[in-house]
Amino acid sequence: MLGLTIVSACSTGCVAIPASVVTGLEQHVLYQPTRELDYTRVPPGLEYQDVEIHTAGSPTIHGWYCPVENPRAVVLFAHGNAGNVSHRAHLLQTWTRQLQVSMLVFDYRGYGRSEGTPSEAGLVDDARRARDWLAQQTGTAPEDIVLYGRSLGGAVMVELAANDGARGLILESTFTSLPELADWKLPHSGVGGKLDTQFPSIERLPNFHGPVLIAHGSDDVVIPQSHGRALFEAANQPKQFVPIKGAKHDWAPPFDYLLTVSRFIDRLDDKTFQPELASPLGS
Repeated sequence: MLGLTIVSACSTGCVAIPASVVTGLEQHVLYQPTRELDYTRVPPGLEYQDVEIHTAGSPTIHGWYCPVENPRAVVLFAHGNAGNVSHRAHLLQTWTRQLQVSMLVFDYRGYGRSEGTPSEAGLVDDARRARDWLAQQTGTAPEDIVLYGRSLGGAVMVELAANDGARGLILESTFTSLPELADWKLPHSGVGGKLDTQFPSIERLPNFHGPVLIAHGSDDVVIPQSHGRALFEAANQPKQFVPIKGAKHDWAPPFDYLLTVSRFIDRLDDKTFQPELASPLGS
């Protein structure tokens, strides 16, 4: 995420960085797509459909769709700032098999086989078009799709949920805003105020009125857990925060976390939904 490359240009992070330098590095540091799909990452037995979403005036985006029979929910997943859909193949298998949901994982413009160049507005537009395709494919209203985002993808999904609604919102390892994250990584540098990209999730999340589940690793040094907790405080009820004990930024879901997500899905349509207070999960 932002700052890991810039920090090398700023020794201790206590030197002001010129706006021209920030602008030049921002796009390169924030978006780190991999174009070639890595099929060696696809677990045995995973069956998926290649999807291309064509919309006039927008780049064609690519994704993998994994339907299940009698799904408990229809889920759209937005991934982090690096890689492509093939790097999320194990997640796709876990969610479809263990949680019995139909899921679409898509690549932002400029990632994998998706056309175009990534941008803040562009990523949100890609998510909206992916959601609309998924809604039409499954016969589900767009606002009845569960939005699920990890890291940068969480910011994308907050924006979509805040503007369009969702049946539920699941966020993992997500930041409050890009400027706040940059200023945490590089204190006293003034980087945050010079960024063109904002993704102000902490401001947008209160506009979503629906169930929210937020999970964050206790040992995340890319996006600190304090960002996840701040998002939880900003969210409306019903909401649940799940600390993943010992987890860094990229973590595989422990079994007890999957149970928590399963219960969350079960209660999405319960008007008396009161999420449990979770103790730290994982090892």
